[in-house]
Amino acid sequence: MHETTLLLSRAQFALTAIFHILWPILTISLSAFILVMEALWIRKGEVVYYHHVRYWSKLLVLNFAVGVVSGIPMEFQFGTNWAPFSKFTGAFIGNILGFEGAMAFMLEAGFIGVMLWGWGKVPRGVHLFATAMVALGSSISSFWIMVANSWMQTPAGVVVENGRVVVVDYLAAIFNPGMAHGVAHMWLAAMETGLCVVAGISAWHLYRHRNMGFFARSFKIALGMLAVVAPLQVLVGDSAGAAIFENQPAKGAAIEGHWETNAPGKGASWSLLAWPNKAEQRNDWSIEVPNALSMLATHTVDGKVTGMRDIPLQDQPPAIPLLYYAFRVMAGIGVLFAALALWTAWAMRRARGQLSALLSSRKLLLAWTLAIPLPYIAVECGWIVREVGRQPWSVYGLLRTSDAASSVASGAVLSSSAMFIVFYAVLLAAFFTFARKWLRTGPDLALQPPAI
Repeated sequence: MHETTLLLSRAQFALTAIFHILWPILTISLSAFILVMEALWIRKGEVVYYHHVRYWSKLLVLNFAVGVVSGIPMEFQFGTNWAPFSKFTGAFIGNILGFEGAMAFMLEAGFIGVMLWGWGKVPRGVHLFATAMVALGSSISSFWIMVANSWMQTPAGVVVENGRVVVVDYLAAIFNPGMAHGVAHMWLAAMETGLCVVAGISAWHLYRHRNMGFFARSFKIALGMLAVVAPLQVLVGDSAGAAIFENQPAKGAAIEGHWETNAPGKGASWSLLAWPNKAEQRNDWSIEVPNALSMLATHTVDGKVTGMRDIPLQDQPPAIPLLYYAFRVMAGIGVLFAALALWTAWAMRRARGQLSALLSSRKLLLAWTLAIPLPYIAVECGWIVREVGRQPWSVYGLLRTSDAASSVASGAVLSSSAMFIVFYAVLLAAFFTFARKWLRTGPDLALQPPAI
């Protein structure tokens, strides 16, 4: 009974988390993009920037609403499906989630009303401040959520007494070994996602020759912001990958299909593609690059990389092929975006600064449009790697997932999961119905800025 309940509870949390994460990542990035547009409007006084703020704000509020509603079932599970986890970690996780609600969500939710309905009612500077608070609130929210999750990955600053976590150093717990990489990697991934959505939607309108001047501007600004964000993500991702091998060697070995610890003075080979076989503790087949894994994991030619065989079987992650290929899908999408960026840079160079020449490249515009789902897929794969790779631990090294689940009837978990699926399907259908109307209507270029 407990094993079935555990499996169903994990599946239910995965379902709600996978669906919910789709929305906050766009809120974080789109609010930042809108803030840039509004700042440009106030600085330059060009009405086109005001039109951008009003147009993209409609997508923001639609996305924000679904994000809020979809996150509620996920939080309820801490009490229904994961009560032992809440009891064990409540002294820290409970506080951190409380910080997120009080410091971030309330800030974001409070000012979004001023941002949407304050036009003409508050001065422009006050409205810009409200927009900035929405953007800041969404980023603070991601900070606290990633603090909590990073602590689960690399717990610090606590001791376990009488079956519960006791915080002995709050700063050490908050700034745990995985926090900086987790926060930065997730925030940059969110920024990339939203900027790709803006660029893709703009490219779709340009492809169809609709409101060319308006969407050419949003396309250009989104690409300019991506030119800053994307290289930073590569650097942070490389550093985060090396940290995994240091802090969570089992996860590192699993995502790379690495079974044998390399001998001193000999570099570890990196498997470009393989099929990991946990039962046999080896890869059924593998295409390898000599010494490359040592370079990736330790940034040295012959650095030691712990193999899975040196980790007790009960501490090895499950579903290793899933981890292995989820990581490669995520990395592969990164390579595709790098190729798309190079293509865009080449097209811009050929255009020699003439936007009309750049926009005549219809294949490039179509490529950006088709790329819209890719950052979402990359984020989902990244979370699969992050969460499944932590198993069999709920809190790495302190609390096993099997000890973190509530003892509830499996039928109750199954029926509630079915209700969540129906609920999320309705939410998704409603979102796409309204988004489709927003997309087809386009911007209101006759809208006049407020007098104040």
